[in-house]
Amino acid sequence: MDVGPEHETPQHGDAEGAVDAVTVAFGDAKQGLYGLARVGLPGPTGLGILFEGSDVVAVETEGVTVETLETLARWRARFGDYFDVELSALSAPAALTVEHPAGRAGGMNGYEQLCRVRGTVEDRPVDCLGQRGHSWGRPDWDRIALARTMSAWLDDQTAVSLTAVRSNKAKHHGDEDVAAYVVSGGVPELMEEPLVSTTYDGDGRQRHVGLELWPAGDDAYPHRAAGEVLCGTTLDLGRLRLDCAFFAWKMEGRSGVGRYDVLRRA
Repeated sequence: MDVGPEHETPQHGDAEGAVDAVTVAFGDAKQGLYGLARVGLPGPTGLGILFEGSDVVAVETEGVTVETLETLARWRARFGDYFDVELSALSAPAALTVEHPAGRAGGMNGYEQLCRVRGTVEDRPVDCLGQRGHSWGRPDWDRIALARTMSAWLDDQTAVSLTAVRSNKAKHHGDEDVAAYVVSGGVPELMEEPLVSTTYDGDGRQRHVGLELWPAGDDAYPHRAAGEVLCGTTLDLGRLRLDCAFFAWKMEGRSGVGRYDVLRRA
């Protein structure tokens, strides 16, 4: 999918069970501030989350907005009195469509962009990295056991984005459909063979993860990354459970932060 301005508008139509949402997230490791804003399109659903250190400051569904200032380039995200930030795209969109096995298994299309994030969080100035994404489709949770999304923001030109979907017929995570991009020089490259290994705690929450991401080509070398949880929370979404976490990441001499979310049937 070649992402264009037309993809910034609502995409799902009126189909039953359709999902269409924009999500922004950021992490300021120096101040220990990590935030997320998610809004449904065309509305009115929303979710805002803010962490300070390992503590949950707020989880609310009111007062969350994401505004497009310049198509595929700049956005403003606000969450009540908790944060007001502007995001500027640093990369081209990394797109996932239902033509890829992971998109087909999850019933979703979408794209993400690495962003510079500036603004205020809890009345403190922030200047850090984050992401902005738009996803839409019709996930069939009668067939999906869980879906995992990961992102690592490593510098202004380097990031990782990964989606993994496990069907209810799969016996272990090795049977998941996985799509991963590595952003280098601001350009996303789809990996040919992404491998994921996660360690969970006794309650099934993600704690550590290792990635081995193989580009196309017989002489290619893998990108290797490792992540460790910084903060997180679990949300009861009725039929579904969301384990939302921010991670500290390391890859090839670079360090950064990012997200690791697991959405599963409750």
